[in-house]
Amino acid sequence: MKIPNKLFVLRGKLSELKQLKYRNFIFLFFAGCINAFGVTVFLAPVNLYDSGISGTSILLSQITPEKWTLSVFLLILNIPLFLFGLKKQGLNFTVYSIFTVIIYSVASWLINDVLPIDVSMASPLAGEDLLLCALFGGIISGVGSGLTIRYGGAIDGIEVMAVIFAKKLTVTVGTFVMIYNVILYVVCGLLIQSWILPLYSIVTYMAGLKTIDFVVEGIDRSKEVIIITEKPGEIASALMDTFQCGITKISAVGGFSNTERTMIYFVVNRFQISRMKSIIHSIDSNAFVTISDVADVFKAND
Repeated sequence: MKIPNKLFVLRGKLSELKQLKYRNFIFLFFAGCINAFGVTVFLAPVNLYDSGISGTSILLSQITPEKWTLSVFLLILNIPLFLFGLKKQGLNFTVYSIFTVIIYSVASWLINDVLPIDVSMASPLAGEDLLLCALFGGIISGVGSGLTIRYGGAIDGIEVMAVIFAKKLTVTVGTFVMIYNVILYVVCGLLIQSWILPLYSIVTYMAGLKTIDFVVEGIDRSKEVIIITEKPGEIASALMDTFQCGITKISAVGGFSNTERTMIYFVVNRFQISRMKSIIHSIDSNAFVTISDVADVFKAND
C-alpha cells in the first residue's frame, strides 16, 4: 500500500520541526524585546522611521486611527509575508521569524501602553535630540535584528520579500531592500511634508546595517590565509609550532607554468598576521600569500 504524497510531506515537516532549538527561542525572545526597545523608546516617539516593514508599520500607525497601533501593523504586515515565503525559506526559519515578530509586537505594546514609560512626545532617554535617537535607535534595533538572523530567523518581512521578488526583478536582495527603503523614506517625506525626519531615518538605517553585520559576523573577525610556496613543509611546521593550530595542505597546479605546488590554508586572527608574514618570508621570500576576511569560524562542537 502506497503512502500518499501528503503524508510524506507531513512527515518531512514534523522532522523539520524536531530540529528547532530551545536555545534559539531564548535568544530570539531577547532579540524581539531589544528591537522593540530601540524602536519604541528612541524612534517612534520622535517620528523617526525604522527600515523595511517595521518602518512601514511606524508610518501606518501615524496616519491611521489610534486603535491601529504599531504592534497591530507589525503582526498583520509581517506574518503573512513569512507564511508566503514558507516554501522558499523553510519551516524552521518561518517559525523562528513569526515567534520573534510576536515578541517584538507584544513588547512594543507593553512599552507603549502598559509600562509606566512616557513615549508619547519624546524619547524618555534621549529627549528630542534627533541625532541621538537616530543613532541609538538604529544601533539597538540592529542588535535585535542581528541576533534574530544569527539564531535562524528574521524580524522583518522585507527579507522574505527580497528573496522572493529580487530574482524576478533581476536585482540583488540587497538592492531590493535598499530600493524599498528609499521609496519608504520618500513616501514619509511627502506625507509629513518635511525631509528632516526621513533624512535622520537614513542615519538610523545605516547604523542598524553596521550593527547587524557586527552581531551576525562576530566581534573578533578572523583572516583566512592561502600560501603558495615551494617550501610547504617548512612553512607549515613553523606556523603550527608558533600558533599551536592546524593547517590544511592542498595540491595545486600552476595555470601558466603547469608546475605542481602545495597550497597551505590557514586561519588566524588579526593580531597574528604580522608575525605570520615574517615567518613565511623568512623561509620563502617568493611565497605567494593572499589574506581574506572570514565572517565566522565554526568548530565541530559549535
